[in-house]
Amino acid sequence: MSFNTAEVSSLAERINWDKVDGLVPAIVQDFQSSQVLMMGYMNQDALVKTGETGQVTFFSRTKERLWTKGETSGNVLQLVNISLDCDQDTLLVKVNPIGPTCHTGTTTCWDGDPQEESQMVWLHQLEQLLAARKSADPDSSYTASLYARGTKRISQKVGEEGVEVALAATSGDKAELVCESADLIYHLMVLLQDQGLSMNDVVNKLKERHK
Repeated sequence: MSFNTAEVSSLAERINWDKVDGLVPAIVQDFQSSQVLMMGYMNQDALVKTGETGQVTFFSRTKERLWTKGETSGNVLQLVNISLDCDQDTLLVKVNPIGPTCHTGTTTCWDGDPQEESQMVWLHQLEQLLAARKSADPDSSYTASLYARGTKRISQKVGEEGVEVALAATSGDKAELVCESADLIYHLMVLLQDQGLSMNDVVNKLKERHK
């Protein structure tokens, strides 16, 4: 989505430009996974262009000009929304990234150091892995073999795991309930991928119902 002119103007008016010397820090976050991707700086022109084009644009302090992320690589950041913090001196920019964000070819600019990902980021990465397995050799992994056996078999596995979750809950075995729930979620994610869907579609439906 792109912000309209009024929304961009309202946001720009609320930023304490004097405090940030005309360049407001902009933290970029993946809208779907909540993973922090990078940090850049925006002046007022960069903010306006970001809203107008729907692609995140910064002010490059080294190039001393506006710089749209991905203008040469094609790895753009598609704008979802922007919010301003309580001190009015930092932006949170939520995006749908196209390709890797870091110039080194990694997903984020913080991939250089080992770190344990948050649950939502890890789940998103698992879903991407499951999607990649759709075109893999069926003998290369259990997931690839499931895709090869077709929708009917995957659906059967989801049904079986659902029953096992219910049985584990009924028996009061919490450890088994966790294990069976993991199996159910895994097979459900495979089924969604098989049908050209994702957990994002499910979450959007939950958000719609919550209104």
